[in-house]
Amino acid sequence: MKSNFYRNKKILITGANGFKGTWLSLWLKLLGANVYGIGLSEHDTFFSKNINIRNVIKFKDVDITNFKNINNFLKKINPEIIFHLAGQPLVFNAYKNPIKTFETNSNGTLNILEASNNNKSVKSLLCITSDKSYKNINTNTPYKETDILMGDDPYSASKSSADIIINSYQKTLKRKDLGIAVARAGNVIGGGDFSENRIIPDIVESIRKNQSINLRNPYATRPWQHVLDPLNGYLILAKKTFQNSKAYSDAFNFGPERKEKMSVIKVCKKFLKYARSDIKILIKKNKNIKEHGKLLLSIEKSKKILKWKPLYSVENSIFKTSEWYVDIFKNKKNPFQITVKQLIEYSVKTSFRIKHDSEKKIKSN
Repeated sequence: MKSNFYRNKKILITGANGFKGTWLSLWLKLLGANVYGIGLSEHDTFFSKNINIRNVIKFKDVDITNFKNINNFLKKINPEIIFHLAGQPLVFNAYKNPIKTFETNSNGTLNILEASNNNKSVKSLLCITSDKSYKNINTNTPYKETDILMGDDPYSASKSSADIIINSYQKTLKRKDLGIAVARAGNVIGGGDFSENRIIPDIVESIRKNQSINLRNPYATRPWQHVLDPLNGYLILAKKTFQNSKAYSDAFNFGPERKEKMSVIKVCKKFLKYARSDIKILIKKNKNIKEHGKLLLSIEKSKKILKWKPLYSVENSIFKTSEWYVDIFKNKKNPFQITVKQLIEYSVKTSFRIKHDSEKKIKSN
């Protein structure tokens, strides 16, 4: 199957210079969309800089916590579809600065919702929250979209509150012709993630420095998935919400199959194996940070209603992630070329295929 749905569509991505935002910006550009992005220069990363995302798409520095600026920017560009990815994504930073975290994740989402509701050109708004929104009771039972939302640390609570705010717009405040959907994804891995205190970036940094890797919660299980699997789900969900705002204004989980759960230490060992690294693994608990041992997501709703499913196993996700970093840092390959290569490899498996000579198409712009 080949999809032309996004060709020439005017798209806005908030947080377009972030990890997932950079991947999504490239994918939509390759699909022929007219892509706009917003973010803050302080969030530019090695990934977004080397991909040169500010030149690949139409990018502007806009703070989502400023409603007036967001509202005016939407009036200026009149997007048809918005992917809201911007936020404060790090658990450790949320402990250090809870006020900023709530302002960004909760109030920032409220600003995007209200500005989208005010702008009649917007037909589909997809808000990405988190699997951490759920009340975590350390169970082996995967969380469903109907389970209680009650994060009990600053980051999780900010995402729970964003979910509740979104629900109020879905149920009572949104325009009838505006579709608002929620995506809750599990722990995303993939090339280009350089965030602090996250497992893959920490491993990569340890390898580059040839020093031991410290794991603070080695036996915790998480819904690991390659970044392109949830992004594929986002593309499907935004499309369906655009086509039928009433039917798809709901919440959907995106994660691996249930049998695919894997502990932090096992992920670390597999990554080191694929990267051919022999650095040591050490255990160093952080008693000041509350982390749950178990977190699983039910993806049955997304599989049934959206006809989506993860295409990469956890094993393959780790391999493709290690391949990206090895190619960049050991083999000295171009980040842009490696990222486009992996996008094309993945897109061949999906309904959102890239039809043209994608790399030349982007560079020519």
